[in-house]
Amino acid sequence: MAGIWLDVLDEIARTCREHGRGDLLQAVRQKRAQLLDPTLRVLVVGEPHQGKSQLVNAIVNAPVCPVGDARATVLPTVVRHSETATAVVVQAPPPTPDRAAGTALPATAERTVVPLDRIAAGVAGTFGRRAGGGPAYVEIGLPRALLAGGLVFVDTPGTDEVGALGAGASVAALSRADLVLLVSDSTRELSVAEMNVLLHVSRAHPNVVVVQTKIDLVPDWRVVAERNRRHLADAGVPAALIPVSAALRLRAAAVDDRALNAESGFPALIARLQGDLTGKGDVLARATVGLTARTVVEQLAAPLRAELESQRVEEQSGPMSRLHAAQREVDELRRCSTRWQNTLNDEMADLLSDIEYDLRDRTRQILRMVDDAFDSADPLTAWDAFQEWLDRSLVEAAEANHEWLVQRCDHAARRVAANFARYGYDVLPPWSMHVPDDLADRLPELERPNVDRFTATQKVITGMKGSYGGLLMFGLAMTLAGMPMINPVSIGAGALFGGKSIHDESKQLLRRRQATVKTAIQRHVDDFFVRTTKDCRDTARQVQRLLRDHFSVLTDELQEGIVQSLRTAKQAADTDAAAREQRQREITLKMTRLAGLYEQAQQLTAARPAAVPLEPRV
Repeated sequence: MAGIWLDVLDEIARTCREHGRGDLLQAVRQKRAQLLDPTLRVLVVGEPHQGKSQLVNAIVNAPVCPVGDARATVLPTVVRHSETATAVVVQAPPPTPDRAAGTALPATAERTVVPLDRIAAGVAGTFGRRAGGGPAYVEIGLPRALLAGGLVFVDTPGTDEVGALGAGASVAALSRADLVLLVSDSTRELSVAEMNVLLHVSRAHPNVVVVQTKIDLVPDWRVVAERNRRHLADAGVPAALIPVSAALRLRAAAVDDRALNAESGFPALIARLQGDLTGKGDVLARATVGLTARTVVEQLAAPLRAELESQRVEEQSGPMSRLHAAQREVDELRRCSTRWQNTLNDEMADLLSDIEYDLRDRTRQILRMVDDAFDSADPLTAWDAFQEWLDRSLVEAAEANHEWLVQRCDHAARRVAANFARYGYDVLPPWSMHVPDDLADRLPELERPNVDRFTATQKVITGMKGSYGGLLMFGLAMTLAGMPMINPVSIGAGALFGGKSIHDESKQLLRRRQATVKTAIQRHVDDFFVRTTKDCRDTARQVQRLLRDHFSVLTDELQEGIVQSLRTAKQAADTDAAAREQRQREITLKMTRLAGLYEQAQQLTAARPAAVPLEPRV
């Protein structure tokens, strides 16, 4: 089987050479050497603190990668087989104009031996790396039968940015990986940043696996795993998902417990690794060649299509008219670039302002209803029912606000994409926005306000204070009439004044309780407003960055094609009709060959079996 895909790959290399694309030819040659290499290079990527280093440790059953909150992976760590345990920091010379950063390390790379007890310092970049030097990585050799079969692991620094993948040492480059493991823990579903990374990686890699770690810490990890599988299916990412627990794996290895090892999920992961290693020369190679052919054909065909279309227009309007039209396209592209950037900035600024105003208006309506309710209600008796109503009202306000945010983001994306309609590039980026399901869990906790109660003792004291004045006043007045101070009239007046004092004090305490509750609810609603506004702003900025990056790439592609068309137009202005016809025949022939090459490469993967989701045994 190797001969078939190898012939196709060699044909792709010859095609790159014929088209004068030295960059593509170099990439194809590197891919050829990579596929012929019997080792399987496994690149471990993911956001920080997701368990990447612990995953590698659990696979090889050795603490080769430092873990812990206080330790961070700064340099890529390569773990491969050796007869004895070794650790070396490999650092290239500083990049030069003829050797840019990110290319393969030269033979003159500096190698510094790291004591085994200083591996953590080496990975953190504080030991063995020379200041001012070029990219560096840590290479660890380990005597393990699993590694002896040809597995090589590359533990990368944590990042949630697509552009940061493969930065630094070329050993961590995505193009050199045979298998990409994206690590995400079970405490949450896949984030937007992780989905962006998966979409980016899956376009260039046929072999991507999502490893869901820390299942021992989350009782409902199966629910999270199922939701993640749905996210992958909805986004069109052909990646398997394998839940594992590194802690259970290491514990099982320490006590030689096969059942615990099976529960950890690692047998499924290791089986996948060994299967990919065995099938590298067949299934993996055929899929890789198919993806390589698609990438090469797209890059080679794009300028050919642009040139062929320009040749056809030239036949109708003449070389000079076509040259002027190409110049107008360049100017129009500049204006289009300015328009879409202004549209994006204006839409996002209006969105942030409107979303904040909408939430403020909803919270004001809630506060007005609170004021109306507690103008008459007593917090001592109505608090429980009111708190339930308030939580429900705030959740409804947050859901309505987030739903409007989703609609406005989609509207902004379509407004920006409309600027590219004339080029046929009005395609929205692959994304999925929805109202979060955990808005109720995000509500700040509302504590019951401490309000004063009018106790029986306080009523007695208040009544005695009020009755004393009435008794004294009427008693003295009655003594003028010759009656004793304490008589039925003065006693009745005292009782009347005491009752009025109790009534007035009760009303005053009620107003004080109402004011206290209103103040507490005002603070609670303000806290809710600040948190919800922060979440909406963060989401809007993420969308803005996604749209900016997507349409910047489209602008660059358009600019490259239009500039190429302009150069072709200048050439065509100096040629005659016979030369243009000859060129059209050549382009058509090249396009036909490219189409045949693409079809030949796709036939390699026509019978490729579908991936089966793996899950640890219960």
